[in-house]
Amino acid sequence: MPAFRADILNSEENKRSLRLKWIGATALFFLILMALGALMIWRHFFADIPSLPTDLNQLWTMERAPSLVLQDKDGKPLASRGPRYGHEVKLADLPIYVPQAFMAIEDQRFYEHNGIDVRAITRAAMVNARAGRTVQGGSTITQQLIKLLFLTPRQTFKRKVQEMWLAMALDKRLSKSDILGLYLNRVYFGSGAYGIDAAAQHYFSKPAAELTLPEAALLAALPKAPSRLAPDQNREMAQRRANLVLRTMKDAGYITDEQAQLALSEPPVLKLRDRTNSYGYIFDIVTKDVQALAGSNAKDLVITSTIDHGLQDAARQILQKALEKNQKALKVSQGAIIVLDMKGAIRALVGGRSYDESKFNRATQALRQPGSAFKPFVFAAAFEKGIDVDAVRYDEPVEIEGWAPQNYGGKFRGRVTLRDAFKRSINTVAVQLTDEVTPAAVTALAIRFGIREDLKPLPSIALGAQEVNLLELSRAYGVFANDGAFHSTYLIRDIETTRGEKLYTRPQIPPVQVYETTLARKMSSLMQEVILDGTGRRAALRDGRPAAGKTGTSQNWRDAWFVGYSADYIIGVWIGNDDSSPMKRVTGGGLPARIWRDVMTKAETGRPIRALNAPPPHLRSETDEKLAAFYSSLGEAFAHAAMPDEVQ
Repeated sequence: MPAFRADILNSEENKRSLRLKWIGATALFFLILMALGALMIWRHFFADIPSLPTDLNQLWTMERAPSLVLQDKDGKPLASRGPRYGHEVKLADLPIYVPQAFMAIEDQRFYEHNGIDVRAITRAAMVNARAGRTVQGGSTITQQLIKLLFLTPRQTFKRKVQEMWLAMALDKRLSKSDILGLYLNRVYFGSGAYGIDAAAQHYFSKPAAELTLPEAALLAALPKAPSRLAPDQNREMAQRRANLVLRTMKDAGYITDEQAQLALSEPPVLKLRDRTNSYGYIFDIVTKDVQALAGSNAKDLVITSTIDHGLQDAARQILQKALEKNQKALKVSQGAIIVLDMKGAIRALVGGRSYDESKFNRATQALRQPGSAFKPFVFAAAFEKGIDVDAVRYDEPVEIEGWAPQNYGGKFRGRVTLRDAFKRSINTVAVQLTDEVTPAAVTALAIRFGIREDLKPLPSIALGAQEVNLLELSRAYGVFANDGAFHSTYLIRDIETTRGEKLYTRPQIPPVQVYETTLARKMSSLMQEVILDGTGRRAALRDGRPAAGKTGTSQNWRDAWFVGYSADYIIGVWIGNDDSSPMKRVTGGGLPARIWRDVMTKAETGRPIRALNAPPPHLRSETDEKLAAFYSSLGEAFAHAAMPDEVQ
């Protein structure tokens, strides 16, 4: 028996211990490698993965570029800027075949999976492998929503993993109906339309709740390739895919064979929403004001304006036709129109002949000389100082501070009443009145009436030699129309989000009495005479409806105006050239008066004829007017002679 050797035993134990240490160290090394690998994989796929918002209402607005939708006074959409997001539509408000069309072509097992459809992914992988290219996708509606809201469109494996992870997370936090509703309200349909309501409005000019089955199928065809399939760009290709949607709906049991055949035989007719710049001038004003009214962080806004779309379109067309017809003969190239109601709401605003050609708004931005259209403020200031409408002045050469104004035509009429001087727009009398009441009094009254430009109290203010804009001048005439009350003008009535949250409603702002009622009515009576028997006869309304107004022509025929009102509307018209070049002897009583008449006729169509709040106009023959001036001057002379010396 060999002797026991402790050294050998210790050596074997040492070797075994060493092996165990190596095994343990190796295992630990691989565990560390695996952990590091897992960490690297996690970091690669999930370190930058977006998180779902804690407030799921944010899903309705996140990743959306700001958009504005402009509506008329009755809530009819007029135009939009930026991406169009229609009103939020609930599934319960849609015909059942609308969501079914999308599920049929995009995700038939939508209500069965947990956000990802393993069966669809496997099937797509097999089809693609056989084809040698990607011909079929396996993304669910939930995955498409995740991609739309959170991820970039880049086709990478990493993005796909994140998409699937987030889809499962979203499926746990939202109901299927909420997910489907979000998808339908956020998916892109081409031509700038996001959401089913915006798409229905753009392609068919109707709300989504009124879509027919063929229309629903056409819209369901678009999310696959919205730009390429947009029916206003590629109708044939879009309809082929719409037909596929209908056949798929039939195969899925959503519709009957009879419904499918009927829909296939009656392709929908496009009725595209006009995205031209017919309302560009209005939209520019609205865009400038809306953030101040609704808040700087507000997005996706629906703005209800005060615009009457029928009247707006008519005014634009009347101006365009008038300019086209007279451009060469009268050397006129531009114009502008303002229509206000009696409470200051802007019912129509035309800033030029074409917004596409020029964004400059001649109704609000152009400062031009109003000429005799400014004289109502001169006479109003005179009446306020106690001068009577039948007072006599002499139409004769006058010179003030070296300035010698002339009448149109260069003639003088001698003794005239203020009534006749206003009706005939006699310059010398307006200048004398301004000198009597002082230019400062005239400018102060014009500012009180709403003229916001920096008017200088100079003698030439009598003839409208200082610049104003059409909106302010028309608003100032509204004081006469409203018995001396000033109404602020406004264009925005309501602002809300596309989800119906009201952000702004214009408050009721009471008018401010800035002029005596009796004097305002006296001015209205004078301005009626201008239309009936003065320089504005071409503005007379054919139905005999009472109206009041005043013509205006600046020096060398650079500007021609007609501003006036009926019992319902105040309308201002300006025509001229942007470079201030002279027109061919165009006066305010010519083309502007005819444009004014045509616009007012359109505005008053269907309305009852109502008298103005003014005394009846005094229509006298020229002979009678001269006699009236004579007797009036005679009366003034006797009154003057009878006055005590200290009063004289």
